[in-house]
Amino acid sequence: MKTLLVFDFDHTLVDDNSDTWVIQCIPDQCLPDLVKNSYQKGLWTEYMGRVMSYIGDQDISPDTIRSVMETIPFTDGMIELLTFIVSNKNDIDCIIISDSNTVFIDWILQVAGVQDAVDQVFTNPAAFDKRGYMEIECYHSHQCSQCPVNLCKRKVLADFLAGQLKGGVEYQRTFYVGDGGNDLCPSNSLREGDVVFPRKGYTLERLLSRQSAQQGEGSSNPRVVGWTSGKEILMELKACVPL
Repeated sequence: MKTLLVFDFDHTLVDDNSDTWVIQCIPDQCLPDLVKNSYQKGLWTEYMGRVMSYIGDQDISPDTIRSVMETIPFTDGMIELLTFIVSNKNDIDCIIISDSNTVFIDWILQVAGVQDAVDQVFTNPAAFDKRGYMEIECYHSHQCSQCPVNLCKRKVLADFLAGQLKGGVEYQRTFYVGDGGNDLCPSNSLREGDVVFPRKGYTLERLLSRQSAQQGEGSSNPRVVGWTSGKEILMELKACVPL
């Protein structure tokens, strides 16, 4: 049976937030207060729609936006990790579940030449309209009270696993790699024998530590392995994959 790797994107595969990185394409690299102050908690995707509408109003072309997005840095060791996955697709499946959008993620993976590592990307759909404005839709609706209204990563992962099982694919283990608060919900769906990799110094690590202290010993949970570089995840992966 294969190993499944599940990645968050921002501050995980890439070492910044793709949604805020795009602001660098604005000449003064600053949003007006009217746009900046329009964010409402839990409605980030709607906010990003207004950001991209403002960028369109400044006559900034899709090509210019792309050239900026292609400069976002990958986190240390992640290119090596994704390259290893490409070379071992018989044993490893890989998906991304992210609150970014399809356009940004596709561009960034393609410029690094690592798109073949990723079997599927689950994120907010985006596309450019006839005016050259990028429009973003919410990925789905759900009933989870813990997650942003547009994306419950636990539901996405559960639906993916169910679909794979229906097609005859069952995974020996799942590795979940993330950093943020919205990665806690899917992390809590993992089985004993799976591994959750929280980025050290980020929100997910703190939440898992607090949760572990509350649950105490003896609870059946996935193993938790903190990381600062993709090379640490690669070492764990190599220990599980027959070479």
